[in-house]
Amino acid sequence: MKTSQTYRLTAPSLESLQLFTETVPAIGSYEVLVRMRAASLNYKDNFYLAGAQGIQLPRPTVPLSDGAGEIVAVGEHVNRFAVGDSVAGNFVQDWLYGPLGDHAANSSTTLGHGIDGTLTQYRVFNQEGLVALPRNLSYEEGATLPCAAVTAWNAVREVRPSQTVLILGTGGVALFALQFASALGARTIVTSSSDAKLARAAAAGADHLINYQSDPDWHKKARELTGGKGVDHVIETVGPDTLERSILATRRDGTVHLVGLINPVGKIDPMLILGGTVTVRGVRVGSRQLFEEMNTFIERKGIHPLIGHRFDFGNARDAFAQQLKGPDFGKIVITF
Repeated sequence: MKTSQTYRLTAPSLESLQLFTETVPAIGSYEVLVRMRAASLNYKDNFYLAGAQGIQLPRPTVPLSDGAGEIVAVGEHVNRFAVGDSVAGNFVQDWLYGPLGDHAANSSTTLGHGIDGTLTQYRVFNQEGLVALPRNLSYEEGATLPCAAVTAWNAVREVRPSQTVLILGTGGVALFALQFASALGARTIVTSSSDAKLARAAAAGADHLINYQSDPDWHKKARELTGGKGVDHVIETVGPDTLERSILATRRDGTVHLVGLINPVGKIDPMLILGGTVTVRGVRVGSRQLFEEMNTFIERKGIHPLIGHRFDFGNARDAFAQQLKGPDFGKIVITF
């Protein structure tokens, strides 16, 4: 019987992340066995460590939704993949195409939440819950894609070369949005409270930079940079605390893509939306179809995800501690 070193979160705290030796289950006819090679963390993973105020798991669960690996065995009826293929798991395993629909209320197939996630040496997947990695990416790079990258792609995939995209912050979704929007030919504006991070954003392709700490009226600055018209798209990663200013930075008939709720507290005047004829659109990751579309784009454009910190599998708890402290710039990756 094959065994796997597997982390499980037994309670909502960092100290409860425990390593176990577990038997790898036999694969079914439509399943594959993946030797996981890397996993990555997202801001959402902080909430699983936040005690009574965080996300409560119904049972000890393998954490993390993001991971990539190599297929080492396939069931007799598998026809989407072969042994040796490099793959990543879809965030919601059975959200294959179309809008979010019923998946919004049902998290039963979300990796690391409703079902076990990717922080394990071996994992069995149904073939439908996987996508092939872009051929230009390593396992570490591919492990960063399922949550942050697909969310960013969902937000910016309709951006056009003549348009301007305002991106709030330099977190995981924001950096992918910057890379994608730049590759689509759009002009980009990035905000941050750190000049050092802004400098790195510029190196990653940002056209304009705004330090919102020294320039708190960043929405006005964004309008100035567009000749007073306003930006076409905003990647809103904070929430109600900044949403009004995001709307004020947006041109008529522009779109604010609400992808994060770092600060969920606040109110908004609906007249700002009505008066500016602005669309505010909620974005929650994406389907397997969007994931595959994004991977084609990544491969065609030669995009490489930005990685900030790497940790060995045996030091996974240190990776979570770094995520709680906040990554400096780029994704946190655990290598197996």
